[in-house]
Amino acid sequence: MTGFLQRHETALRHALAVGAGLLLAAAFPKLGIAGLAWVAPGLLLFSAAGQPAKVAFRLGWLGGLAFNLAALHWLLFIPVTGFPILGWLALSAYAAVYPGLWVWLCWRLAPEGFAGEWPSFLHRNAWALKCAVLWVALETILGCFLSGFPWLALGVSQHKLLPLIQVASCTGVAGLSLFIAWVAVSLVLDLVTLSRRRDLRTRHIVAIIPMLATAGAVFLSVSETMNASVGRASKQVPGAHLHLALVQPSIPQTMIWNPAENTNRFAKLVQLSELALTTKPDVLVWPEAALPELSEENFRAITNLVARHQVGMVFGMDDYALKPGAPRDSTQPADFQFFNAAFLLSPEGKVVSTYRKRHLVIFGEYIPLTDWLPFLKWFTPIQGGFTAGKEPVAFALNRRRDGDTIVSTPTAPLRAGLLICFEDAIAPIVRESAADADFLLNLTNDGWFGAGAQQFQHAAHSVFRAVENRRPVIRCTNNGLTCYVDESGFVHDLGVGDAAEVYGAGFRVVKLTVPAGPREPTFYQRHGNWLGWTCVALTGWFLLRHGWQNRRPTSA
Repeated sequence: MTGFLQRHETALRHALAVGAGLLLAAAFPKLGIAGLAWVAPGLLLFSAAGQPAKVAFRLGWLGGLAFNLAALHWLLFIPVTGFPILGWLALSAYAAVYPGLWVWLCWRLAPEGFAGEWPSFLHRNAWALKCAVLWVALETILGCFLSGFPWLALGVSQHKLLPLIQVASCTGVAGLSLFIAWVAVSLVLDLVTLSRRRDLRTRHIVAIIPMLATAGAVFLSVSETMNASVGRASKQVPGAHLHLALVQPSIPQTMIWNPAENTNRFAKLVQLSELALTTKPDVLVWPEAALPELSEENFRAITNLVARHQVGMVFGMDDYALKPGAPRDSTQPADFQFFNAAFLLSPEGKVVSTYRKRHLVIFGEYIPLTDWLPFLKWFTPIQGGFTAGKEPVAFALNRRRDGDTIVSTPTAPLRAGLLICFEDAIAPIVRESAADADFLLNLTNDGWFGAGAQQFQHAAHSVFRAVENRRPVIRCTNNGLTCYVDESGFVHDLGVGDAAEVYGAGFRVVKLTVPAGPREPTFYQRHGNWLGWTCVALTGWFLLRHGWQNRRPTSA
């Protein structure tokens, strides 16, 4: 057996790295086997045990590639020839660099005892925690470098475990990632220790430390959440209610790109809206990219719709403005900048608020460096590009109800912090939008990706945004998870229609209740991703200290 392992060691290490990456992918939606996330990083790390630096990086990169190819396979569903495959491979290969760096850095900073005598209990504990810090640091950098790719952070895999994810109100999702990576490395350390010594005692089990730390953090977070809820209940002040009719038209992306289908698209939207408005909501909501164009005829139909039902309306549509310095009377397209925007329409048919999307999707909404590298346009389905908005905007949504009773005079409005598309995956963007809002409203078009895992992965990020900021999140999608996420992260009202269809056409009426009175901001809302950037700083310190300790002595 030993001879077989020695002969096939390289192949077995590669298989372990790939297997670890696939196990990690299975921890996220759609499979969503959350427990695998507590094991997979440790297996990936130990696939490179005792290997040179280049081999360690290669194995980490290979495991990261397997993870990203599996987890991001929904990119292949974009209905464009060639680009989806290129984007899938390029993004997966790039994102895999970070697990590669993690494996390399962990072994570079490992205790010397791994090469000979097995390290002490104290050194094993310190190294496991150091590995977790490195993971969070690299996850933080991936989330912001080159416009950022903060998709499927390790902690997001736990989005359904409500007691556990309350930690995010203090640490953000980085806290979950830290605990998971810490436990994963510790568990594998204990397995290796047991195989070497065969007399592992309870007091020598490294994984006990991170498990106790995780349990303590969860206990404190849940206690804080319960105390806040009890405090609000003791004041006996009723919450404010808002009924939103969310329309999910499920328009295929090929139809959105086809101008000949504009009339059919608009007719479908109006038909679904008429059905939704029979429930007498306070606000009608259409998702991103649902409205084909705001022609004079379409605008008249929309204003007649809201006036007849005396309802406010939020919808997504392209917006435009003259570029700075352009002639005021110009009609040339080159003199205009375009925005992916959301609008609030009053029952009188007036646009009273506008929000312009601030975080654009690279190669989806803009093409970088086109002045220097014009050939990049060949690799993307878009022909032009949007301009990013500059500031968060909260829409004041009037309420026509006191509880379930319709009143003659609208009551005080609730403020909705607007988000568009993937902005709910960008924690700093959401934190800014939540600061002046009673709840968050996300308009998105997940129809790009057919009926795949992307819709569920996307919604999982909204769960953490709700917990981090203690603000409910309402999601109105073209196809996907049209739903209501409360401030504890529980997903209500999933899907549309009587059968709660996730991908199909229909509408969903959400009955939102917002606690009355001022609410204390969470620790995360006050301080942002303090843990992630602390881990980045610690990583820099680890590397400087390691380089100092291993520098060659200068000759006299």
